[in-house]
Amino acid sequence: MTDNQNRSRFACALLCGLALIGASSAQAEKARIGFQRTALQGPVYVAADKGYFAAEGVEPEFVLFDGAEPIAVAIVSGDIDFGITGLTAAFYNLAGKGALKIVAGYASEAPGFHSQAVAVSNKAWEAGFKSFADMKGRSFGVTQFGSTYHYSLGLLAEKYHVDLASIRIVALQSIPNIASALTGGTIEAGLLTAPAAVPMFEKGDAKLLGWTGDEVPWQPGIVITSSKTADTRGELVKHFLRVFKRGARDFYDAFTGPDGTRKDMPGAKEDLAILAKRMNQSEDQVRGAILHVEPEARLDVKDVLHQIAWYKAQGFIKSDVSGDDIIDKRYVVPLP
Repeated sequence: MTDNQNRSRFACALLCGLALIGASSAQAEKARIGFQRTALQGPVYVAADKGYFAAEGVEPEFVLFDGAEPIAVAIVSGDIDFGITGLTAAFYNLAGKGALKIVAGYASEAPGFHSQAVAVSNKAWEAGFKSFADMKGRSFGVTQFGSTYHYSLGLLAEKYHVDLASIRIVALQSIPNIASALTGGTIEAGLLTAPAAVPMFEKGDAKLLGWTGDEVPWQPGIVITSSKTADTRGELVKHFLRVFKRGARDFYDAFTGPDGTRKDMPGAKEDLAILAKRMNQSEDQVRGAILHVEPEARLDVKDVLHQIAWYKAQGFIKSDVSGDDIIDKRYVVPLP
C-alpha cells in the first residue's frame, strides 16, 4: 500500500470518527424530568436503568419534588422540561392559562391494584360505618381540597348516590396526618396510600372499607410539559415519549397478569430491584405500592373531561378551563 493510500485511509477514518462524535453529542439532548419519589415513577426508573434513554439519544436529569403543584410550577418557570404527576385542581387552573400541556397518560386506579385505601376508624366502624352507602354525614380526611384524594371521594359519592355536601371533608395536608387522625378517632374515615394503610389494618388500628381502584377506576397520573416545549422542541417530546412508553410497557408486563389485574410476572424481580434501589426502600415496600400503568401511555380523555367538570362544579377551577386547551392532540393517544 502506497503512502498516499495510507494517508487517504487515515484521513477517512479520522473524518468518520469525528462525524460519529459529532452525531453522538448532537443526539444527547438533556431532559429534566420532575416527579415525586414514589412507585408511580417506575416507568422512568426502569427506562433509565435499562438504557432506553441512551438508546433514544436523551440524557435524563431527575428532579424530585414534595408535591404535584410544585412540579407544574417548575415546568412553567422552565426549571424542568417534563413532569410526571397527578391531576389536581391546581394543575387545571395553571394549565388553563395556556402554559401547560398534557402529552400522555400513564397511571390509573384500577381493579386489583391496591394503591389507595379507604379506611374507617375503629370507633366509626363499631358505630355502624361498614359500607360506602354509610358515607352520608361522615367526616373524611383527605390531603388537600382539590387533590386526587378529594376527587376519589367525589367519585365514591357519585357511585353510591351520596350527596358530597353531606360529607364533612377535612383537609389534613399529609398522609401521616390522616393516619394519626384515624387512629385518634378525630375523623371517621380517610383516604390513604397502601404503604400507610396496610400496617394500620394489620395492627387493628383501622378498618378497610375498600380500595379506590376496585370501586371507582380512574386515571390520576399524567405526563406534562410546557406549551413552549411542546411547540418548539417537538423532537425532544417525541423522543422522551418513546422512552417513556418503553418503560411503561416494561412496568405493565412486570406487574400485570393476563387478566389485567395485579400480579408479579417474570420481569417483576428485576423491576422491583430497580425501584427499591432508586427509592431507597425494601422490595416489599415497593411491591405494596404498585399502581396500574397504561402500557401505551394513552390518556383517558373521557375521565379528564369529567374531572374538569367535577372541579368546576365544586368551585375549584375557573369556568373557562377547557380540555381542548390542555390536552395536546399532537402527542396524546386517547384511551379507547
